[in-house]
Amino acid sequence: MRILVVGAGSTGGYFGGRLAQAERDVTFLVRPARAARLREEGLRVLSPYGDFAVAPKIMTADTLSAAYDLVLLAVKDYALGAAMADLAEAVGPETMILPVLNGMRHIDELVERFGRQAVLGGLCRINTTLDGQGRIAQMSKMHDLVYGELDGTVTPRMQALDAQLQGAGFNAQLSPHIERDMWEKWTMLASLAGITCLMRGTVGEIEAVRGGAAFALRFVDEVNSVVKAVGHPPRAAHLETVQAMVTQKGAPTTASMYRDLIQGAAVEADQILGDLLSRGERAGIDTPLLAAAYAQLCVYQNRLKS
Repeated sequence: MRILVVGAGSTGGYFGGRLAQAERDVTFLVRPARAARLREEGLRVLSPYGDFAVAPKIMTADTLSAAYDLVLLAVKDYALGAAMADLAEAVGPETMILPVLNGMRHIDELVERFGRQAVLGGLCRINTTLDGQGRIAQMSKMHDLVYGELDGTVTPRMQALDAQLQGAGFNAQLSPHIERDMWEKWTMLASLAGITCLMRGTVGEIEAVRGGAAFALRFVDEVNSVVKAVGHPPRAAHLETVQAMVTQKGAPTTASMYRDLIQGAAVEADQILGDLLSRGERAGIDTPLLAAAYAQLCVYQNRLKS
């Protein structure tokens, strides 16, 4: 199976690097600057499971000319439009596109561009970053890649994909309910991002102040009310996990969006909070805390542009 990994940042680089280490047929589609660094230094991963490096096969958009069996799409949502244009030549009649972006809006955009047959559901659970030397640093042992047909069927192509991803150095999971899994992840991400960004603090710092835990639980309630109305309601156990996570005493937990925010980087406010807010508004659901968090992040984004 010929695999094209779109994006060699901390997420795509990690999973693509593991696949290359496991001798799968992997090529990375990257921007010229990243391509130059990877050619010079290789793809380097620092991991609790042992550091490793690979010499990756690399393509840029101007050299891409053939279809691949699988496109693993691992870019930030605000880069999706450019990524779709770059990878178009890689998509043939039998190509599977496995996106591991946050939220759900990207599914609609990919289906509109490439057709429903091409698009799989997918998500990842991993905590990685690029360090100052361009290395991928894995900051916890969690490294899950979950995938499946959007309609939940276990098709022959999904069985073939699963066979390729198993045994590649990370936890690969074929899911018969991937859409529910994606909505559950969105529930967690929107809650944690909204809470920590709006309050500018860790979970433990927020819980420690008067009304902090109650605020966090109200935020989760607002997110859950939208998800129940317009998506796949999270399982009770998942909701309880989210509630416990955002009210844990002393926890240093923050959302990656919060970490991007305090570093002055671009954030996925529109994809994780704005899209959920819009879906809730169309359903007639009032979510003042979600609206406040999104407005605040829009102020931040506009400041970055100025």
